[in-house]
Amino acid sequence: MGFGQVGRQIYRLALNDDRFDTVAIADIGQPDILHHLLSKSIGRDGGVALTGNHLVASDGTTTQRTRLMSTERPGEIPWDLLGVDVVIDATGRYRSRTALTPHLDNGARRVVTSSLPEGELDRVVLYGVNQANADSGDRIVSAGSASTTAMALALRVVTAARPIAHATMTSVHAYTRDQSLYDHAGPDYRRSRAAAGNIIPNTTPAPHWVEQALPSVKGKVSGFALNVPVAVGSLLDVTLAFEDAGMDAAVINEFFIAAAQAEPDLIAVTHDPIVSSDVRGFSQSILVDLQGTLMAGDKLMKLLAWHEILGHASRILDVAAHYAALDETQATTGAT
Repeated sequence: MGFGQVGRQIYRLALNDDRFDTVAIADIGQPDILHHLLSKSIGRDGGVALTGNHLVASDGTTTQRTRLMSTERPGEIPWDLLGVDVVIDATGRYRSRTALTPHLDNGARRVVTSSLPEGELDRVVLYGVNQANADSGDRIVSAGSASTTAMALALRVVTAARPIAHATMTSVHAYTRDQSLYDHAGPDYRRSRAAAGNIIPNTTPAPHWVEQALPSVKGKVSGFALNVPVAVGSLLDVTLAFEDAGMDAAVINEFFIAAAQAEPDLIAVTHDPIVSSDVRGFSQSILVDLQGTLMAGDKLMKLLAWHEILGHASRILDVAAHYAALDETQATTGAT
C-alpha cells in the first residue's frame, strides 16, 4: 500500500526475488501515471507493461500480474480475497497500531510498515541489528527507517570493538514528499518552509529506536536531522565519544572494512571522495565514507555514512522474508 518512492523500489526489488509475488498495489494515483513513474525508476526496458488495471511483468520465462487498486485507507482493501500474506504499508501515513490494524481485520496475516511507528507496535525490526528478536506471533511490525537502520548498524560495528560513552547523530536527509517545495503553513514552523531552498533543522525519533534495537547503547544516543535541498542521497554524521582513550581513525575504518566483507548486503565502504548523487542505486544500509573518519583528541571521533531509499526498501523486504521464514519454521515444528 503506497506506490511512492519506497513502494516503487520495493516492487522493483520483489520482481527479481523469487521469495515474493506482488499480488496487489493500493494507491490513489491513476494506473497510467503510476506505471509512468515506475518506468522512470526501473527503466523502459524493465519489462513491466500496464494492461487495464494490472502491471504485467515478464522476463521471457515467467509472468507476474499485479492488480492496481485505487484506495487510500487500510480498511478498504479485501486482502483475504486477494490471498495476501503480508501487507507492506509504504504510505508513511499510517504508523500507529490503531491505523494499521484494519489491514489485519481485512485478512492480511501481517503488516510491515516502512516508517518508524507512532506508539508501540508488536516489534520494530532494524534488519542487521535485532531481527533475532522477531517472533512469529508478531502481527504489526515496523521496519524502521533508513537513517535509523544506518545509525544502528554503525553503532553495532563500533561498539563490538570499543565501548562508547555517548553517540550523537545528525541525519543530513534528502527532502521528503511530505515537505512543500514552497513556504506553506503546516503543523511545524520549520517544516513549513520551502524544502527545495532551505536547510531545515528537524527532530528525529531515530535515537530512541536505535537504543531499543541495540540495548548496549541505551541512554547513550541523541540526535537530530537536517532536511536539505537534494532529492537523492542522505548522509549520517555521527560523533562518538569513547569511554577510553587510544582509539584511532584507521583502526575504526578497518573494523568497517571487515564488516563490509562479512555482510556485503548490509554494509559497504568507500575510499572515494563521493557526494550525495553518487549514492543513487545503492542497496546496502550504510556506505561508510572512509575519508570522513577523523579523531578530535583521543576519545572523540567523527564518522560519515551514506544511505539511499533503495537500501531501506531492501531491508523492508528482508524483514518480510525473515518473518516468512519464522512462520515456515513454526509450521514445520508444529506439524512435527
